[in-house]
Amino acid sequence: QVHLEETGGGLVQAGGSLQLSCAASGGGSSYLVLGWFRQAPGQEREFVAALSYSGNNIYYGEAVKGRFIVSRDNSEKTVSLQMNNLKPDDTAVYYCAARQARERVAMSKELYDYWGQGTQVTVSS
Repeated sequence: QVHLEETGGGLVQAGGSLQLSCAASGGGSSYLVLGWFRQAPGQEREFVAALSYSGNNIYYGEAVKGRFIVSRDNSEKTVSLQMNNLKPDDTAVYYCAARQARERVAMSKELYDYWGQGTQVTVSS
């Protein structure tokens, strides 16, 4: 069972930056596709970014392209999300997600096997 724990959420003004991190632990926590989704109140959970174990395959959601950067450290089993030029529309609970697929990155939440508990990001205007 893989356990995911996010850190780094908070309140930031529009135009500011914030970094989220997620640590994976437990059996089967190697060779994972790692990524981020977000969910605003009353909305569906939305794909943000994900990358393969090698880091060679990286995908971003359209809403965050050019502003967010996803990265990972396989020695530490962590994935990070650097969020720049934040907008009020980025306000949501951000979830770390993992898929036991090594190089096959997916954008559909149904294809992820494990989830963190979520961390709140609030962007004020």
